Amino acid sequence: MVDKSDAGISNGITKHIFVTGGVVSSLGKGLTAASLGNLLTARGLRVVMQKLDPYLNVDPGTMNPFQHGEVFVTDDGAETDLDIGHYERFLDINLGQSANVTTGQIYSNVIAKERRGEYLGDTVQVIPHITDEIKRRMRLQAQAGPDGEPAPDVIITEIGGTVGDIESQPFIESARQVRHELGRKNCFFVHVSLVPYMNASGEQKTKPTQHSVAALRSIGIQPDALVLRSDRPVSESNKRKIALMCDVDEGAVVNAVDVPSIYDIPTMLHDQGLDAYIIDQLGLDAGDVNWDGWSDLLEAVHDPKHDVTIGLVGKYIDLPDAYLSVTEALRAGGFAHNAKVRLKWIASDECGTPEGAAHMLSDVDAICVPGGFGVRGIEGKLGALRFARENGIPALGLCLGLQCMVIEYARHEAGLAGASSSEFDPDTEFPVIATMAEQVEIIAGGDLGGTMRLGLYPAALAEGSIVSELYGAPEASERHRHRYEVNNNYREQIADAGLWFSGTSPDGHLVEYVELPRDVHPFYVGTQAHPELRSRPNRAHPLFRGLVGAALDRQKASRLFEVAAEA
Repeated sequence: MVDKSDAGISNGITKHIFVTGGVVSSLGKGLTAASLGNLLTARGLRVVMQKLDPYLNVDPGTMNPFQHGEVFVTDDGAETDLDIGHYERFLDINLGQSANVTTGQIYSNVIAKERRGEYLGDTVQVIPHITDEIKRRMRLQAQAGPDGEPAPDVIITEIGGTVGDIESQPFIESARQVRHELGRKNCFFVHVSLVPYMNASGEQKTKPTQHSVAALRSIGIQPDALVLRSDRPVSESNKRKIALMCDVDEGAVVNAVDVPSIYDIPTMLHDQGLDAYIIDQLGLDAGDVNWDGWSDLLEAVHDPKHDVTIGLVGKYIDLPDAYLSVTEALRAGGFAHNAKVRLKWIASDECGTPEGAAHMLSDVDAICVPGGFGVRGIEGKLGALRFARENGIPALGLCLGLQCMVIEYARHEAGLAGASSSEFDPDTEFPVIATMAEQVEIIAGGDLGGTMRLGLYPAALAEGSIVSELYGAPEASERHRHRYEVNNNYREQIADAGLWFSGTSPDGHLVEYVELPRDVHPFYVGTQAHPELRSRPNRAHPLFRGLVGAALDRQKASRLFEVAAEA
């Protein structure tokens, strides 16, 4: 393994790898970029990553999950694109606000500078003012860290959108300028394109990729490598044809065929030599790939010894990307137990009645109730949690999931009939969930973007609690994204009824964790945080590892009972 203090930068310049996409969206640019980052990191290089999003929103925080998928929150409280989650999971690093740049942020900054007179009367234009701001953001991570950490060897930048889109042109032009300014030996362009299969003719077609590369070249960028996405292997003759027509070295044309698991992608790219080619072209000083940890992960992915079914009870299940980090954290919890987690997507509306909840949850080993906003689907989440609580089904509540646990328990065990959250019912008699005091004025002002409790916050865990046992420590820090909290006016009454507030903010003012004691329920745990955001595929988060472990215990107990009954 290469000593990172000596790795990478032979000429003192942080190298850039730009990843673009062509033909269609949703090709897997983010996973390709994350896999490259994984490989370079495994070779001993210091790698950071970045996503450039061409939409005009300042961040995805106010966007509908059905349109954009989940919002991934970083330690420093930035609301970012879900691809940042891929980057963190594949590289096992914590990124920050500089990892996600949007057109909205760029234009906001430029217009603010213009209003302050910083352009000294210039006519403000896309070139150079917008592109200069984009380049500044592209290079922002090329600095040494505040704690004396050295500058990264490589910045991998994924440019969102599809080549040819109007929206992404300023980003692509800025990348071209970065290559011009830093030198061609310090920048590398990877273009991800589609090679479709035509059923009518029974053959794969290379023309879409040729046209996509032609569009990229028309705006001044010659790709250095091509990643060909396909549902079946691309023939060697077609790869040679694409290399010839697109003027790319044959060794730099790789095929990313559909694979059983996203965690197979790094090995697939490595087997075709893409990482070695990039290292050679950029003149990086790197060692061999160290597969420690990743090979164990792949063994758990492909040869699990157990199988559990976990119900994900949510209201955005028509778009699984809305819960991407949750599903990956659940799968990682399975990997930690050498188990395959089968997800059962359950629309929360289906669990609104006891009969509906019994029907939907009768065949699951555990449930997870993730976060969300708004009143739709709440009664179903409450119904699912009540069924799980009363029938000993392991349950994990995340953010809104914790709040639903508190509401359900208040209604049915603490004598607070009709209890609710002031978010859903401002006139409720028992607002057991209410707005944080500092948020009241913000909501009244009508500005919702980036105004929640965001980022990493610590919590003190009660001695002897399930959560302290799982974390193996008396405290834990997790990322948050919420505006409402457990109302302290009802904490004592709900606790007296049996729900344990097992983790709070260090000052004891805010509830962070709730649970039922083990002698009451095998695993009924909720957190106000979003622990899924810090889970890693080869290092499962303690809460998800605990949920899967409880699901396996329940499954095992059920099987033993069935065998005994037959005997």
